[in-house]
Amino acid sequence: MTAHLHLRQDQVYPFDARGIAKRFRHAAIFGALDALTPGERMRFVNDHDPLPLLDQLRNRYGEVVEIQYLRREPGEIVIDFIRN
Repeated sequence: MTAHLHLRQDQVYPFDARGIAKRFRHAAIFGALDALTPGERMRFVNDHDPLPLLDQLRNRYGEVVEIQYLRREPGEIVIDFIRN
């Protein structure tokens, strides 16, 4: 059995939601966030501000996942989700 190794606690993992079919997006995002260890971050890119998703994340993870906007412009949203 091979263990998944995280080499750096401050690792940033890109996640471009624009390339994922809409019906799979939220499940893929939750799966990616569940896989993060404390200190890791997922850099989320999308073409619109995912406000319903952010509400779901807050309800599901509370303070375990921090949300930081890096870019919030029409057509280009970049958010870091940081696992605490």
